[in-house]
Amino acid sequence: MTVRIQDVAKHAGVSSATVSRVLSNKPHVRPELKTKVLNAVKTLGYQPNRIARSLRVQQTRIIGLLISDIQNSFFNIIVRAIEDVAYKHNYAVFLCNSDENPEKERFYLNLFKAEQVAGVILTPTDEHNSSCECLRSAGIPVVTVDRKAADACADSVVTNNADVSEQLVSLLLTNGHTRVGAVLSDLHITTGRERFEGFERALRKHGVALDPAFIKAGKPTSDDGYELTKELLGASELPTAMFTGSKHLTLGVLRALYERGLRVPDDIEVAAFDRLDWMPYYPDMFFVEQPVYALGQRAAQLLFRRLHHQDAKLEQLVLPSVVKVMRHGQAKEVADLSR
Repeated sequence: MTVRIQDVAKHAGVSSATVSRVLSNKPHVRPELKTKVLNAVKTLGYQPNRIARSLRVQQTRIIGLLISDIQNSFFNIIVRAIEDVAYKHNYAVFLCNSDENPEKERFYLNLFKAEQVAGVILTPTDEHNSSCECLRSAGIPVVTVDRKAADACADSVVTNNADVSEQLVSLLLTNGHTRVGAVLSDLHITTGRERFEGFERALRKHGVALDPAFIKAGKPTSDDGYELTKELLGASELPTAMFTGSKHLTLGVLRALYERGLRVPDDIEVAAFDRLDWMPYYPDMFFVEQPVYALGQRAAQLLFRRLHHQDAKLEQLVLPSVVKVMRHGQAKEVADLSR
């Protein structure tokens, strides 16, 4: 026999409206009533009709999540954190990849809109993108994670890209390098632009001229990192150190260096964004460790805050990253090296 919401209400000794509020995770339900309802649901084996509910409220209990590349382990962790938070709120996650393709991004965001998802979390392919405002005008809250959208049109959670990049490159310059190459994400992506800003600030601070020939930008992929590094190594004057702007770019950079017979750090020193924590061999190098799980967790928390408080002020959260150094397979904070 099908268990109805009225059966749950009768068993718990509350109204059907109270049962609906508890199952929708709405506020202002007394704890003792919530406990009675949840116990009745468990005892009777009640399964809410999600489709019928979606038709009533014109919204699903699904979060649309659009990231650039699920094959990137950086995003694996972000996705896991978002799913953990969504599950606690009794929501599911609909995951898609943009592959850094604005048309593909637009396709999925339009799909989210048509499917009436409750909210969207995304890593924008371009900060100058009207998609966020389009979704918000349709009543769908948006949070960007790892990257920002232009004009602060959505809540966002990012890291201190420019500041920590400046710290990272300054370590190379302090070690005496004046020819520092940079392999970065495209500058229309906020992470690429901000990390370039940090690179530029470090050079200026140390009195080193910016040489455009030593700066390469492309998609944050291993293949682009490899090809861009080969271009750098084909110049008449080689860099003595390299700054890499993402985990997959770093993999491509290292591959190109090793093919050329250059040893890290003996022949060329490397400072990289993100920890290559799953590599079987990790060369001695400086790197930035980002609070990756916290990025996803805070993004999901911001989205649920927005679902409950639609008129709340937009939040632009900046989480701190840490500069570390890998020596003989052991990672240590740079600040701890003198201890």
